[in-house]
Amino acid sequence: MLRLCLLTSLVVIATAPRGYCSTDDQEAAYRQVIQERATRIVGPLGIEDSVKQQRVADLVAGQYRDLRDIHDRRDEALAAAGDNQTPAQDAYHREVVALHRKFVAQLLTELEPQQVEQVKDGMTYGVAPHTYRAYLNLLPDLSDEQKRYIQANLLEAREFAMDAGSSKEKHAWFGKYKGRINNYLSKAGFDLKQAERDLAERSRKGS
Repeated sequence: MLRLCLLTSLVVIATAPRGYCSTDDQEAAYRQVIQERATRIVGPLGIEDSVKQQRVADLVAGQYRDLRDIHDRRDEALAAAGDNQTPAQDAYHREVVALHRKFVAQLLTELEPQQVEQVKDGMTYGVAPHTYRAYLNLLPDLSDEQKRYIQANLLEAREFAMDAGSSKEKHAWFGKYKGRINNYLSKAGFDLKQAERDLAERSRKGS
């Protein structure tokens, strides 16, 4: 029975069909999924102390659970608020910001700063470093200032994406900031469409 519930939980914990999963089964499946996800994120950090490694994995899994609870309360409050949703949104924002700060502080007591960066990337599918490398590859003539601007915006997007409740919401944050970056680059004189064609040509010649 739990296995059936677990299969519905691999990406987003969905409401299981009636008759298959109880609420307790769904919660157990959810907790198993996020614990496994946390273990995958923490594994590459190279923590030799197994007790410490488990402690950090538990921190990450706990963050997922706490965010889930906050998102559930937000959705209920927004549904009840009708047209006046601003108070519910403000309360949600304050709660998420407080949880985010606490979580990062806890990670910093356990890990080196670079390892904390790895956890953040793990919780956001590695989009920030992947996208940064893509910009460098697309635009090899970027100045140091422009590189810093791109990186700063991607890291800011990552902070918001960490707190999002679904993969779609996480990618939406990066999409928003990529739009900001692209506008900045266009104003700086870069033709991104031409840059894509040039990259395709370089790739063709290099293959």
